[in-house]
Amino acid sequence: MAGRGSRLRPHTLTLPKPLILVGGKAIVHRLVEDIASVCSDPITEIGFVIGDFGKEVEEELIQVAANLGAKGKIYYQQVPLGTAHAVICAEELLEGPVVVAFADTLFKADFKIDVKVDGILWVKQIEDPSAFGVVKMNEAGDIIDFVEKPQTFVSDLAMIGVYYFKSGEELKREINYLIDKNIIKGGEYQLPDALRRLTEKGKKFKPGKVDEWLDCGNKEVTVFTNQRVLAYDQEKQLDLIKTSAQIKNSTIIPPCFIGDNVKINNSIIGPYVSLGKNSIVNKSIIENSIIQDQSTIQYALLKNSMVGHHTKVIGKESDLSIGDFSIIKI
Repeated sequence: MAGRGSRLRPHTLTLPKPLILVGGKAIVHRLVEDIASVCSDPITEIGFVIGDFGKEVEEELIQVAANLGAKGKIYYQQVPLGTAHAVICAEELLEGPVVVAFADTLFKADFKIDVKVDGILWVKQIEDPSAFGVVKMNEAGDIIDFVEKPQTFVSDLAMIGVYYFKSGEELKREINYLIDKNIIKGGEYQLPDALRRLTEKGKKFKPGKVDEWLDCGNKEVTVFTNQRVLAYDQEKQLDLIKTSAQIKNSTIIPPCFIGDNVKINNSIIGPYVSLGKNSIVNKSIIENSIIQDQSTIQYALLKNSMVGHHTKVIGKESDLSIGDFSIIKI
């Protein structure tokens, strides 16, 4: 998670993308929970590969691990040298069974990791695979090759950026081979090159098919991801409205997440709205939007929107006397 998150600017100018809140919880926190739900064994250590995000962010990540009963560790990728290089930054954790994940994606899957196989690659069947890395499979259902953005049809199973390896040591060896031999594509060390070397040596990787793949790459898809996350949380009958929230003369159309100490007055909220803690909404209508912590919305009509932390959106209250057959656009 060391990238700049440039497609999600300006939200990532002051906060790393994996800590953006969707449904009231950081993306990376949800991703770790998603991975834990498919793991057959308890997770003992979680390494976060980051840039220079600051002490406060690092402490938050350590807490994400602690919430799952795991020990959190911070590693740094100072130079953007690719996915394989990012993984090897946490080299000391590449021992025994490991899961590698890129922290800008969420998924829903109904399977458990089979610890007997050499590896699992989470994949999603998509209509247009030309913009993604895909896997090629044989008749036995084993993954035999990895193709980046194929222009002619190879497969419609796109890699979503989550991988299981039975042996972290073997993955570590192949990544170090790429670096030692300076095998670079586009100025970066690519993880699929290490995966290909493993399959060439007889390692069998199986596809882990996901029911839904939720991207958090830009504002539009992040708002949609928030919508889907809220729908899932509602299905699980989670309590999405904090008891400390103060809601007066307002209507909440579920599903919505209302954070701690949120104040809502004379407003209509929902469906599919997340309001971060200590935010204030007054005389506004908000639908299908993400409002981060400690922000103020007043006299506003927001739809399909994303508002950052410590932000004020103040519209204009009008005192009107309008006659027949009038059209007023404000």
